[in-house]
Amino acid sequence: MSVSEDLKILLLKEKMTITELAKLASEKSGKKYTVYGISQKLARNSMRYDELKFLAGVLGYNIKFEKQINE
Repeated sequence: MSVSEDLKILLLKEKMTITELAKLASEKSGKKYTVYGISQKLARNSMRYDELKFLAGVLGYNIKFEKQINE
């Protein structure tokens, strides 16, 4: 699964649009987030890890890495 797919799934789970996400992200960061900018990064699959981490946090999620246990 790609970063873009992961963020889209979170948006669906939260019943939130990219427009709403952009508005909340702008409010939380003080930096301008646009629908176009987020949409283009999702379409191109070019979102950086720090951007995903921030946007996931805006949606109320943390990113967690877990080591696999090989049996």
